[in-house]
Amino acid sequence: MSGQHIEAKIGRNWRRIAGLVFAVVMVPCVTIFGVSLQYERSGGGACASCHEIWQPYSDWHSSAHRNVKCEDCHGDVFTLDAGFHLNNMHRVITQLRGEAPESPHLRTKDVVQMVGRCEKCHQEETADWRASAHSAPYRRIFLDPEHNHRQVLMDDCLRCHGMHFQGPMRNLVTPLNTVGPWRLQEGRLADEPTMPCLSCHQIHHEGLPLEKPSADQKGPSTHQEINRPSLGLFDRREMRHVPISDLPLPAVFDGERPVNISPDQRQALCYQCHAPTAMGQVRSGDDRTPIGVHEGLSCMACHLKHGQQTRASCKTCHPQLSNCGIDVEKMDTSFKDKKSKHNIHFVKCIDCHTKGVPSKRTKDRTQRLAMSGRGSRTP
Repeated sequence: MSGQHIEAKIGRNWRRIAGLVFAVVMVPCVTIFGVSLQYERSGGGACASCHEIWQPYSDWHSSAHRNVKCEDCHGDVFTLDAGFHLNNMHRVITQLRGEAPESPHLRTKDVVQMVGRCEKCHQEETADWRASAHSAPYRRIFLDPEHNHRQVLMDDCLRCHGMHFQGPMRNLVTPLNTVGPWRLQEGRLADEPTMPCLSCHQIHHEGLPLEKPSADQKGPSTHQEINRPSLGLFDRREMRHVPISDLPLPAVFDGERPVNISPDQRQALCYQCHAPTAMGQVRSGDDRTPIGVHEGLSCMACHLKHGQQTRASCKTCHPQLSNCGIDVEKMDTSFKDKKSKHNIHFVKCIDCHTKGVPSKRTKDRTQRLAMSGRGSRTP
């Protein structure tokens, strides 16, 4: 075979290889880019043409986030995460095959990524949440030796911690016993939050965007909202959010006596995790329902929303002194010292006044004297 024929054959082979590379690499890239571009150009409308996306897309149009573009939360054509574009391509293929799910759901990693996207607009709220116990990562919750030696991890733990994890507990932690040592099946989740924003907020829920009050609105109004319409619990069993208006406030008892609970509906969300056992007894389970001197107070009276800070809570209601005539922050309660036997949620007057609680008249007189600086400030 002449050298000229050999060169021609090599040239044909290289062209075939180049064509194969183009087909394998470039065509998918161009297709993925085109799919993402069409998604962004249509403002999410292209996705809504598929029946399973229509409902979330329609809900978004009547939600408090209606002025936020789809791509601001779900990514766009310029998103650097290759997984985002591959996932879009996968959805297109799924549609063409007729294998689309009846109802779409965000994956565990999608929910985690949403935290950073929420932060773009809600920086203060995110900073408070990151500083609170509710941002605890998977390793802190599920690899805690003190807890795991005492109780075997079970699927019900995921109801509050890791409610967006896809799968049962056996797919998250191994071994499931009280011996250990324990490790996460998916190491990438170690430092990810178990209770991200979407645990308590339904982004597409119907509601009005926040607006400044009108100029003719004077003073406080009973028409002002108490909670944002997005508030709701994500139920991992149903794979959907339950609006806060549909969440019940429990009946709690101190023995046989019904405990007076604040009607603040925001507490219904707190009670989904911080609830008494089935018997409804105060202090059972992870219940924090206030009784004693604080009975009837709402959780939000002391705990600030996303951060749960309580530092200013006493001073809010007790700007100067208690009925005893002394500084409430100096009393022997768990507010002052976590090791105190007087839990701030359950403390009663009789806990300190073991010889008898002073009569109301005596307490009022003591307070008046203390306020005027003429009386003793000790009980």
